Amino acid sequence: MIVYRKSKGEFLTDIDDFIIEDIIHKSVEEKLSRRVGDSEYRSWQNSLQFMASVLRTDSIPTDAGVAIEYNIPRTSNRIDFIVSGQNENEEEHAILVELKQWDKIELTGKDAMVRTRFKHGMSEELHPSYQAWSYSALLNGFNETVYEENIQLKPCAYLHNYTNDGLITNSFYADYIAKAPVFCKEDKLKLREFISGFVKHGDKRNVILRIENGKIKPSKSLADSMASMIRGNQEFVMIDAQKIVYENALALARKSTPSDKNVMIVRGGPGTGKSVVAINLLVALTKKGLLAQYVTKNSAPRTVYETKLTGTLKKTEISNFFSGSGAFTSTRPNMYNALIVDEAHRLNEKSGMFQNMGENQIKEIINSSQFSVFFIDEDQKVTLSDIGEEEEIEKWAVFHNATVHKLELTSQFRCGGSDGYLAWLDDVLQIRETANNMLDSKDGYDFRIYSDPNELRDAIFKKNREANKARLVAGYCWNWNSKKNPADMDIVIPEHDFAMQWNLGSDGMLWIVKPESVSEVGCIHTCQGLEVDYVGVIVGSDLIYRDGQVLVDPTKRSSMDKSIHGYKKRMKENPDDTKKLVKAIIKNTYRTLMSRGMKGCYVYFTDKETEEYFKSRVALPVQEVAN
Repeated sequence: MIVYRKSKGEFLTDIDDFIIEDIIHKSVEEKLSRRVGDSEYRSWQNSLQFMASVLRTDSIPTDAGVAIEYNIPRTSNRIDFIVSGQNENEEEHAILVELKQWDKIELTGKDAMVRTRFKHGMSEELHPSYQAWSYSALLNGFNETVYEENIQLKPCAYLHNYTNDGLITNSFYADYIAKAPVFCKEDKLKLREFISGFVKHGDKRNVILRIENGKIKPSKSLADSMASMIRGNQEFVMIDAQKIVYENALALARKSTPSDKNVMIVRGGPGTGKSVVAINLLVALTKKGLLAQYVTKNSAPRTVYETKLTGTLKKTEISNFFSGSGAFTSTRPNMYNALIVDEAHRLNEKSGMFQNMGENQIKEIINSSQFSVFFIDEDQKVTLSDIGEEEEIEKWAVFHNATVHKLELTSQFRCGGSDGYLAWLDDVLQIRETANNMLDSKDGYDFRIYSDPNELRDAIFKKNREANKARLVAGYCWNWNSKKNPADMDIVIPEHDFAMQWNLGSDGMLWIVKPESVSEVGCIHTCQGLEVDYVGVIVGSDLIYRDGQVLVDPTKRSSMDKSIHGYKKRMKENPDDTKKLVKAIIKNTYRTLMSRGMKGCYVYFTDKETEEYFKSRVALPVQEVAN
């Protein structure tokens, strides 16, 4: 989505009329449904004046295209400024400009990172050349219009307040500057020459509009890219916070010793790239000769990743890469250089099948490694035994005399890159109040409510034929009857003559990748930590809406579900805290299920009043909601 799109001539007129920042302000609120802070408003006032000065030349045609604040699809990232047109050979170009108001930087020893004064003081930020290049790489990677119609993207960075003292152009950053040149305060004419070298003629074929409306190429799956990554190929370009987390983790892993232990806590919601960063870290550390393992409590991601590596590595080599969270009960101290814990919110206190081994998984992981990184989203805790919280990790880091570092991943790559959908999901489930009271189709995420589970199933079957990346999931409100009798149906909704089986019997943890398993229904235990393009969710009667409140009813959960096992005993001992915990677990379960789809989520509610409540919170035509 583009906030502002006009010709160069119209842009300069808006600048001269002193209204450009107000136009953009209004457009951001209308198109992106977000508030604009004072600093962001001032940045438009300042930076756009400098860009106007660069463009005031006959060497750049008046009918060249100008776009401001282009939101890259599937992410929360924006390209500040685009100039589009044709060169002397009538080849189409789009110049992507990353604008910075920095006036001073310091070098770091971390790839593509600098220190600068930002927001609340000095902090480590990405070199603007890396940032501009990574955005162009993303756009090249999934916008079919760009690569099929041979639109040339030329990224660059403009630091209009920065006098070049040799630091921003230091040879340490040469690789990225070569990909995206950086222009400083005294380089206005050089930036003008850079743009005019590619934009000799105007944007005669609406390059920017075609990019904005371009068909989106299917996303690369982390699991499908695993073998290539292990061989050292770069499959994912890490952007913004991902790169910052990765470089900081890499630096800490290198410097950590038994007497100087470090623990990093990385917060990130669904689709912020936690697993992408984790796997890239695993590969990088292993290549440097450090002993590192990828750790998860949930076996589903490990099983899928290991399967993708079969035929690439020996089984013994594969097992050295991955581990369950309960594998460190008797490990000697500091045996590993690094342990990378994904989905750390799912860690348990005790280990073993009967929860009778070890003392505390977090304590044992920190004890076993010189450096530990925990990727967490506390809103994805889905069982009573999940203990992965910041406070718990910090407690055991202090116990082991480890220094704690905290970072956050924010850019969304799931749910169409729509922060709006995820914020709405939190609001509609009454997990937390957000500004996203209504879900709008303009957010770009395909959300549908079906009144018949058969129609939901058929829609997911149809989507799955495109790329085997659509699956059905459900709340654990039905017994697993087919475990004992393979002919029995599990999820039965008689009023709709609907019956399907749980997935666990035939494909186990590989359900999400087996083509034929689309005919089975997954649950939270086999899909958490993994993703599909489209997810169909059957919401059971453990989640209902009554009298303005989203309520939970744990008695509607199957007795075979272990996620809230023991809650009745807890209710007797501590009813208030147990009620809050059970409510959070059931809501988090549906939040997680409904955020597994990168492109869309289709939902059926067994409770009709709950269905009507959700429909009332979706700003779509009635036929789009119901069909």
